[in-house]
Amino acid sequence: MSLSDPIGDMIARVKNAQDRNHKKVVLPSSNFKVKIADILKNEGFIKDFKVDEENKKPKLLLELKYHSGNPVISNFERVSKPGRRIFSSADGLPKINNGLGIAIISTPKGVMTDIDARKQRVGGEIICKVF
Repeated sequence: MSLSDPIGDMIARVKNAQDRNHKKVVLPSSNFKVKIADILKNEGFIKDFKVDEENKKPKLLLELKYHSGNPVISNFERVSKPGRRIFSSADGLPKINNGLGIAIISTPKGVMTDIDARKQRVGGEIICKVF
């Protein structure tokens, strides 16, 4: 099965799992999704992730994080979609929830948060925002 928007699928699966208070989410893996999961882990939005490569198709397992019974990720939203790409310069990168959230940016120097992109003075495609 081929997906037209695999990142949108990842976001939908995480939201649906959090609505049902699941501890883990399993989704098809890709290098780009692993980079996004790494950013979410480093920023404290998920507990951990791992790539399961037992079969031919690798799976990405995300361990969701909850605080007092509520999910840590209160909003996970796709910004740049396949039908409409959203790009921004380093100066024009948005501040998410007055600095309490992050935007995940795909830059020529790799996938990073909006904070890292501002520090390195590099712009790119705004993939999603998390807070």
